[in-house]
Amino acid sequence: MHIIGTAGHVDHGKSALVTALTGTNPDRWLEEQLRGMTLDLGFAHLCFDDGIEAGIIDVPGHERFLHNMLAGAAGMELLLLVVAANEGPKPQTLEHLAILRYLNVQRTILVVTKADLLEAAELPQVVTSIRAGLRDTLAHDAPSIAVSAVTGLGLAELREQIRRELSLLPARNAEAPAYLPIDRVFALPGLGTIVTGTLMQGTLGVGDRVTLTPSGKQVRVRSLQVFGSPKQSVSGGARVAANVPSIAVGEIARGEVLASPQFESQDTFKVAFAPFASSLPALRRRNPVRAYIGSAEILGTLLFDAIPAREGIHAGTLHLRRPTIAYPGASFVVRRMSPKLLLGGGTIETNLTGTDGPRTELPAQGEDILRVLAAQGLEPLEVAKLAARANLREQAAQETLDRLIEDGYVLRVARPLAYVERAAAEELFGRVTRQLGTQSRDEAWSMGMTSLALARALSLPEALLARFLAHFAEDGRIAHRSGYYAPVDHVPTLTAEQRAFFEGQIPLDPQHPFTPASLPGVLNDLRAARIAGLSKAFDTLVAKGALVKVGDDLYRGTQVAQVHARVEQFLRAEQQMTMAQFRDLLGTSRKYAVPLLEWFDARGITVRSGDVRMLRKREG
Repeated sequence: MHIIGTAGHVDHGKSALVTALTGTNPDRWLEEQLRGMTLDLGFAHLCFDDGIEAGIIDVPGHERFLHNMLAGAAGMELLLLVVAANEGPKPQTLEHLAILRYLNVQRTILVVTKADLLEAAELPQVVTSIRAGLRDTLAHDAPSIAVSAVTGLGLAELREQIRRELSLLPARNAEAPAYLPIDRVFALPGLGTIVTGTLMQGTLGVGDRVTLTPSGKQVRVRSLQVFGSPKQSVSGGARVAANVPSIAVGEIARGEVLASPQFESQDTFKVAFAPFASSLPALRRRNPVRAYIGSAEILGTLLFDAIPAREGIHAGTLHLRRPTIAYPGASFVVRRMSPKLLLGGGTIETNLTGTDGPRTELPAQGEDILRVLAAQGLEPLEVAKLAARANLREQAAQETLDRLIEDGYVLRVARPLAYVERAAAEELFGRVTRQLGTQSRDEAWSMGMTSLALARALSLPEALLARFLAHFAEDGRIAHRSGYYAPVDHVPTLTAEQRAFFEGQIPLDPQHPFTPASLPGVLNDLRAARIAGLSKAFDTLVAKGALVKVGDDLYRGTQVAQVHARVEQFLRAEQQMTMAQFRDLLGTSRKYAVPLLEWFDARGITVRSGDVRMLRKREG
C-alpha cells in the first residue's frame, strides 16, 4: 500500500474530490461537513481492480490548521495538488508545496477541480496559466487533469493516472524497525485504546511488543486493521489502526510514536538542512524553531556552525525540548516560533546522545524578566507592570519580551495582552489535556468541556483559564468547537441507545419531509428516559448542527440544509418570495413556516422587505 495526500487552498474541492474518487467523505467532523471546510486530517481507501491500493490523507487547506496538515503530511508519497479552475493557485497552495518539498512526496498530479464552472474551450488556457503559476515548485512538470466532482468530468482519467503513478512508487523498507507516528487516538467499546497512523517503515504484527515514545511505555499490539480489514501483519506504507488496550487513551496523544523497542529516544539530532529561499535572511547560528517530525510538533533550537547564506544543503544540529525518535533519513520541517513562517527542512542524519539542548544566552534584563514571571506563576503580567517589577523601561521590557517569546521562554496571552513564563503555561497545558482526555474517554458522546467546567475541575478562576485555553486552541494544541474544548482528535460518538432515542424523536415522513418535532416534547422524553449521558448527547447534536432548534420546534440538521437549498434556488430564480410561497415550497403549514423563515432572517440568509423575502447580499 502507498499513501496519497491532498494539498491546496481552502475551498478548492479537496474533500469533494476524495469523496468522488472513493465514495468516502474524509471530513469526519459534522462541523466540517456543515461548514464545507476541512479542519483536521481525513482518511479514505482507494482500490483498483489489479490489486493496487492506497490510503488517501485529506489535509486542511486553511492556514490556521497548517499544524494539522503537517501532522498528516509526513507519510505522503503521491501528491494530488488541488487547484480550482476558477481561482488558480493561491498563497496556501504555494505554502503547501513549499513544505512538501522537504518531506517524502515522490510523484505529483495536478488536479484542476471545479472544471464544470468554466466552458470546455476555456480549460486548456486555464490549465496552462495554473502550470505557469507553479513554476519552480515540485508540481512544475506534473501531469495535469481537469475534473469536476459534480459532473464526473475527468474522474476516470484521474483514477487511471493515479493507478499508473502508484505502480511506479518503490516499496517501503519492510526490513527496517517499525516506525508509526500517531495521528489519532480514540477508544472503542470492548477493545480499548486504538491508535492510527501511517507505518513509515518496517513491519508490525499482532502480538508484537512495541514502545510508545516519548513516554517509553511498552505495549502489546492486540489487533490490527487497515481501513476496517483485520490484518495479522502490516508493512510500511499502510494506514494502520493498532489496538493497544493496556494503555489509557488519556496517556497518548497525536505526535507520539509507536515503534520497535530498539529505537532510543533522543533530544539532539545531526541534520542535513535545506533552507527555504525566502527565509534565508531570517536564519541565525542559533534559531528557536517549531520542528515537525513524524506527526509531532516540538519546540527546539536549530544550530549551525556558520549561518546559511544560500540555498543548498547545510549541516546543522537540532536540539528539541522533549525527546522523540527518528530514523536516519527521516524528513523534518521547521518553522519560526513566531511568526510561524517556514524556515526549511531536511533529513535526520544521525542521533546524538544528548543532554538537554542549550539555553539561549540571555542578556541580564531577560533573566530579570524571567525571574519576575516565574514568581507570578500562572498570573499573566501586562508589560507596564512587568517593566516596573524588573526595573526596566517599558520599551526595553517589550523588546526583551519579544525575544523571549521568539526563543520560546515566554508565552503571550490576550484580553488584555499579558505575559507568562512558558514553563508554567506548559504545566497547565498538561493538566488541561489530562482532564480533557479523561472527559473524552468517560463521556465519548460529549463535545468536550466548557471553560467553566474545566475551571472547576482544575480549581482555577474561569477568567484566568479562558485566556490560556484561547491560546492553546489558537495554537492548534486543543480543539475549540461551539464553546467546548476537547483533544484535537476527539470525535463525539453517541452510544447505540442514544442514537436510537434521537432517531425516534424526529421520524422522517417522505410525505411531509419538513415536519419538525416538538422541542418541549423531546425535552420531556429526554428527562424521562433512563439513558446514560442523554442530556450531554443532546447538547452535542445541537452544538454540531445535527439537531436545530427553531422556536419551539426541533429539526434535523439535514432538514434545515434541504430547506436552505430550496430557498436559495427559489430566490436566485425569482428574486423574491412571499410567506405563502415559502409554505408551498416546503409543503408545510404556516405554523411551521413562520418561525422557520424568521430563523433564516435572524441568521442573515434572507432579509425581509415588507411582505417578501430576498437573499441577503454578500459582500465580496
